[in-house]
Amino acid sequence: MPTTFQEIPRKRPTTPLLDRANTPDGLRRLGEAELETLADELRLELLYTVGQTGGHFGAGLGVIELTIALHYVFDTPDDRLVWDVGHQAYPHKILTGRRQRMGTLRQKDGIAAFPRRSESEYDTFGVGHSSTSISAALGMAIAARLQNSERKAIAVIGDGALTAGMAFEALNHAPEVNANMLVILNDNDMSISRNVGGLSNYLAKILSSRTYASMREGSKKVLSRLPGAWEIARRTEEYAKGMLVPGTLFEELGWNYIGPIDGHDLPTLIATLRNMRDLKGPQFLHVVTKKGKGFAPAEVDPIGYHAITKLEPLDAPAAAPKKAGGPKYSGVFGQWLCDMAAADPRLVGITPAMKEGSDLVAFSERYPQRYFDVAIAEQHAVTLAAGMACEGAKPVVAIYSTFLQRAYDQLIHDVAVQNLDVLFAIDRAGLVGEDGPTHAGSFDLSFLRCIPGMLVMTPSDENELRKMLTTGHLFNGPAAVRYPRGTGPNATIEADLEPIEIGKGVIRRQGKQTALLVFGVQLAEALKVAQALDATVVDMRFVKPLDEALVRKIAASHELLVTIEENAIMGGAGAAVSEFLARENILKSVLHLGLPDSYVEHAKPAQMLAECGLDEAGIETSVRQRLQLLGL
Repeated sequence: MPTTFQEIPRKRPTTPLLDRANTPDGLRRLGEAELETLADELRLELLYTVGQTGGHFGAGLGVIELTIALHYVFDTPDDRLVWDVGHQAYPHKILTGRRQRMGTLRQKDGIAAFPRRSESEYDTFGVGHSSTSISAALGMAIAARLQNSERKAIAVIGDGALTAGMAFEALNHAPEVNANMLVILNDNDMSISRNVGGLSNYLAKILSSRTYASMREGSKKVLSRLPGAWEIARRTEEYAKGMLVPGTLFEELGWNYIGPIDGHDLPTLIATLRNMRDLKGPQFLHVVTKKGKGFAPAEVDPIGYHAITKLEPLDAPAAAPKKAGGPKYSGVFGQWLCDMAAADPRLVGITPAMKEGSDLVAFSERYPQRYFDVAIAEQHAVTLAAGMACEGAKPVVAIYSTFLQRAYDQLIHDVAVQNLDVLFAIDRAGLVGEDGPTHAGSFDLSFLRCIPGMLVMTPSDENELRKMLTTGHLFNGPAAVRYPRGTGPNATIEADLEPIEIGKGVIRRQGKQTALLVFGVQLAEALKVAQALDATVVDMRFVKPLDEALVRKIAASHELLVTIEENAIMGGAGAAVSEFLARENILKSVLHLGLPDSYVEHAKPAQMLAECGLDEAGIETSVRQRLQLLGL
């Protein structure tokens, strides 16, 4: 069993076995007796690596043995291994030729935080969001059949990701096409399994063995000749397995369920995977692991150690005291939610498994009967809110921008078409940094502003966020407030719960010739640029409805209009301005600044903004170039 470590090493550990197992080919040349020592070395290497860079932590520690066993038993990359979400894929990266590049993890031009097809042939499917692995592996299994290939398809999915409807859609489909594939349920929360022990491990070995499979098929042929006999035998087998293992649901769907087994017991893992490797049809292996396994603090606090920040070197000079910053935008939302819940008993809070990230912890404790965590089920979250709104509740759906994309049909069909009172508090809007394009909230303004009846707001600071949340809550119909990750400019936050006038922007600085029309948190940068250019700055506040009267007024008195947003330029807030000007036949030079028509790769947020020309220097350079082109 794995050694338990107490602290993260500051110096690279000595790892003689891992040095020989930098690729799956090297791993497969080791003897089975050496693999438990390899697991200790790999766990130590992961501790050291993530300590150097920061990143996802607990999930990777929990799948050390499973990762080794999968690459040891299967012929990767020819056999297709698909990781769900990808939080747990760092050990996989280390064992597939990327160990020397782990020091660049999540950094600009470095390796990604999640599996990416362009990064390695061992990354068979790019991920970031949950619950996609079974569908992807099923597609690979079907393709292999069409190509007359014997390659295997294996999906590894966590018990949290299994809550999403997409996972069940794939589980339902695979037996229909009799796909030759293996799904491994990595159960690290004991949410499904019973206690794991010697009996369940022993049963798993028996049920997955070729002898058992051959006897089962032989019995099926014999009993199928007797009316009803095979059906009676099948149900007897199912009942017997159901008495001992929790796989009845999967068996009923048509999967051959094996488990649960100890996911940290390498000999059992390897023996079971070898037995299941060549079984035909859809196979389901249930393994139980411990998130943070092998690092004592993470075992005690798996949520707190889901990810960690970079450790500073021991000999690093003392850091200068940090300037007092503003509260996190998510913290402002969390406080508003509690305050508004106290004022309005109709308010309910809904989140798809993001209680900590969206800062609903205090709300969940104060108002447990009005708090609903629906697990990783964004579509359900939105339609649940719609149902509540039908009965007079005032639901607030706290959701990341990139996750709202998964519930777009529900947003339109179930909420907007019926004009229901649902407020969407859209966190992580814009560029989020090291997690890269799968987690960037690049498109929400574009996909929200085209929905009839939708109120769409973009706060420029913390106080504006609080006021807009109140505005959206009181609005009759669907409303959205989008705000970024991190802290704001430390604006004074007014404690009241007063709304702002819908559809009205505010001129924050009066200048001449050039007007900067800002949708969101780039207001601070725009004000600095305006000082250098003597430009007007408008905090537009509303993407929908657009303050058309203010745009018309600004267009009449300025030669150049510059729209600024941390959203895709195509179809975004700036496009709304141009559409209005075109509709009104107002001829004016317009410069749109925002996210380009490409995916912005992972880096620090400041680096990403600079790359997109949305920092102070980039905005000023773009405006000066356009002014020069206009001869102004």
